[in-house]
Amino acid sequence: METEIVQELVASGATTLVGLMATEAWTQARSRFAALFGRGETDEAEAAALERSRAAVTRAREAGDTEAVNDLTGTWRGRLREALLENPEVARELQAVLEEFRPKLPAPGSVHNTISGGTVHGMVIQAGTVNGVSYHPTAVPPPS
Repeated sequence: METEIVQELVASGATTLVGLMATEAWTQARSRFAALFGRGETDEAEAAALERSRAAVTRAREAGDTEAVNDLTGTWRGRLREALLENPEVARELQAVLEEFRPKLPAPGSVHNTISGGTVHGMVIQAGTVNGVSYHPTAVPPPS
């Protein structure tokens, strides 16, 4: 297999894998990646490693630590490269997993938020940075 193709597949695989760690599709994706690393059988050690990585990715994202997320992506890039070099058949399997799960990734730049723990009677605003804006709320009575 050509080096460029391997590099592209490995980079795409690692990015997709780490991206899936923050989605509802994670349980299914974890099983498929554990089987990929376990050479066709769900490998409990691989599933545990994937789960530890997910916890680390979650902590890093919550802390805004993009460098840690990039490091973890690099770790999985290395693991995928190693798997492909040991067994070229992994490329087909990886491609199938990517085709199955890419649609389950959030669109680039999309944001999903959930408000929980109470009732909101009014406007909710999320913003990265807001400058020079005044907000003068009017009282909104709760629904009857």
